[in-house]
Amino acid sequence: MSTIPDVVSRLRKTFSAGVTKPLEWRRNQLNALKAMLTEQADDFLAALHTDLGKNAAEARSAELTFVVNEIDHTLAHLAEWVAPEPRPLPETLRPGAGRVVREPLGVALVIGPWNYPLHLVLAPLVGVLAAGNAAVVKPSELSPTVSAAIARHLPSYLDTSAVAVVEGAIPETTELLAQRFDHIFYTGNGAVGRIVLTAAAKHLTPVTLELGGKSPVVVDTDVDLRVVAERIVWGKFMNAGQTCVAPDYVLAIGDTAERLETQLADVLRERFGDDPAQSPVYGRIVNTRHFDRLSGLLAGGRVVTGGQTDRDAKYIAPTVLADVPPDSPVMGEEIFGPILPVLRVASLDEALTFITDRDKPLALYAFTASAETKQRILAETSSGAVGFGIPVAHLTAPDLPFGGVGESGMGRYHGKYSIDTFSNLKAVLDKPL
Repeated sequence: MSTIPDVVSRLRKTFSAGVTKPLEWRRNQLNALKAMLTEQADDFLAALHTDLGKNAAEARSAELTFVVNEIDHTLAHLAEWVAPEPRPLPETLRPGAGRVVREPLGVALVIGPWNYPLHLVLAPLVGVLAAGNAAVVKPSELSPTVSAAIARHLPSYLDTSAVAVVEGAIPETTELLAQRFDHIFYTGNGAVGRIVLTAAAKHLTPVTLELGGKSPVVVDTDVDLRVVAERIVWGKFMNAGQTCVAPDYVLAIGDTAERLETQLADVLRERFGDDPAQSPVYGRIVNTRHFDRLSGLLAGGRVVTGGQTDRDAKYIAPTVLADVPPDSPVMGEEIFGPILPVLRVASLDEALTFITDRDKPLALYAFTASAETKQRILAETSSGAVGFGIPVAHLTAPDLPFGGVGESGMGRYHGKYSIDTFSNLKAVLDKPL
């Protein structure tokens, strides 16, 4: 059996031989990845249900179809994105020609999380392959059935001389991080992100960190609260709240909080029924450790709806909390589960101060009809993304960059941004003799 250093060495030899650089190879790998997702869909859907209780429709949309769409978009634009780009030169360098050439970096390491264990491994891999690199894929051990499915199927479809899957837990990840890579792409939490960044510094390896954070929702007084509740429930409670860009808490301005709480409870009842534990579309918490952590946050406020738990089933009902003190434990960490605190604020000024006094979030959402309010949110806050009128959906737009800022991460990907992330943008100046 090959050791991890042997695997990395083998991939580096493949890259050095130029195997991964031709556009034909890149297209072939992307088409093969798409074929895997199509032909092995049932196996992946079953694995996602086993590990996270994901229903088939949600899993297909958020995991498989998302990556297929990313592949299709990349294939449609690949030649354009990787073509040399002419650049103007100052008068002092004329006659001459300037251009930017995107060259593959080499061997990339992609470390995936457990919450979207297929999507968040394969979407970065699309960029790695499209940019002409070799890759080591490390799925999360916390979603073991999906990890095994990736390890089983990926080598059957992709070029094994250039793409390898390494399964395992902390020891295997630690050994991977001891190797020299040309780029490391990590999706997960900030604590492990710091470990990844520290390990990468030893080799001066560039790193993309896709982390999390407490993504706020500002609800203004001039909006249809029924529509707001429907969209918040959709974004918050998919995957039982285990989504990095899910709304983490709501700041309801003025007198909207109480009315919004009622609407949220009504929408949750319509979506998941009187007993969400029996709903075929409601997921489960990934393991008992996270269940215990989340259960401890339920006492952070008055329960508007939900609050029921079943440790054996790893079930926590979709829960809305009101009258939440800003210093309560539920407001001190990223929730990453089906608990939604609703806080009252007197004004937009108070909401903006509340947000800017805390770490920069991965996303910020706002429901408002005021153009002035939108402009103030854009100008006075910092976040990886802003969504007006809808949460979460920005990451499905392939031409928008996805990533965080500060504590919520560094670097961007999706679409052309993935090509740039996994390429060296080489400046070329050609001046005649």
